[in-house]
Amino acid sequence: MTRHPVVIHDGPKLLAEATAARLIVRLTDAQAERGVASLVLTGGRIAAQIYAAVRDNPARDAVDWSRVDFWWGDERFLPSGDPDRNETQAREAFLSALPVDPARIHPMPASDGPHGTDAAAAALAYAAELGTAAFDLVLLGVGEDGHVASVFPGHPVGADPRPVADVHDSPKPPPVRITLTLPTLNTAAEVWLLASGSGKADAVREALTGSPATLPAAKVHGRERTLWLTDTDATKSLPPRS
Repeated sequence: MTRHPVVIHDGPKLLAEATAARLIVRLTDAQAERGVASLVLTGGRIAAQIYAAVRDNPARDAVDWSRVDFWWGDERFLPSGDPDRNETQAREAFLSALPVDPARIHPMPASDGPHGTDAAAAALAYAAELGTAAFDLVLLGVGEDGHVASVFPGHPVGADPRPVADVHDSPKPPPVRITLTLPTLNTAAEVWLLASGSGKADAVREALTGSPATLPAAKVHGRERTLWLTDTDATKSLPPRS
C-alpha cells in the first residue's frame, strides 16, 4: 500500500500535458481564494516538458500570471544565465512567454551575483527574501537516487534545520548548490512529486512502499495534499494495486 495518491500516465508526453492542466487549475483556484498564488519550481527534463505544456495550453489565460510568485526549490550555484541553472530552464520554457510580473520572479542567487562564490551567504540571502512566503504548490522532480530539490540521500543537508541551505559535495554535479530544506518544503499546501522513466522506478517504489521512510522523496509532504504524478515506466516496480 502506498502512502500517497499516485496518478500514472501513459508516457512522459501525457504526464506533462496532464500535469500542466492540473497546474493551471491549481493556480486559478489559489487566486480565487487569495487573489494571488505562489509556486515553487523544479528542474529536470519532465519539468521542462510541463512548463512548455503550460505555455502552449489555451487555458493558461485562466491564470492571472501577473499575480503569481515564482520561487525555486533548488539551484545549481552557477553564473546567471548558465544553461544548467533551473532558472534558465524555466525562463526559456515558459516564463519568458507569459505576462508575469518580473518582481514576482524570485530566482536563487547565482555565483556571479552580489554574494560572489559564497554559497552560504547566497543561501542566507534567499532565506531572507523568502521570509514568511506561503506556498500554494511545490513541484519536485524525483531523482534516480530518491533525492528531491538538492536534498540527497545520506547527505547532511537532509537534517539541516535552516530554511535554505548551501550544499557542498553534491553527489551530482555541480558540487555546490542551494536548496530549500525539508522543513521549508513541507510548509507548502500541496506537494507534487514528478517521476518519469524507468530510471526512476526503484526510487519511486522505495519512496512509496519502503518502511521506514529513508529517501528524501519519502519525507516531503504537503499540509493539505501530497500527489505523485508519474508515468508507466516510473511505476513499473510498484506492487499491484489492491
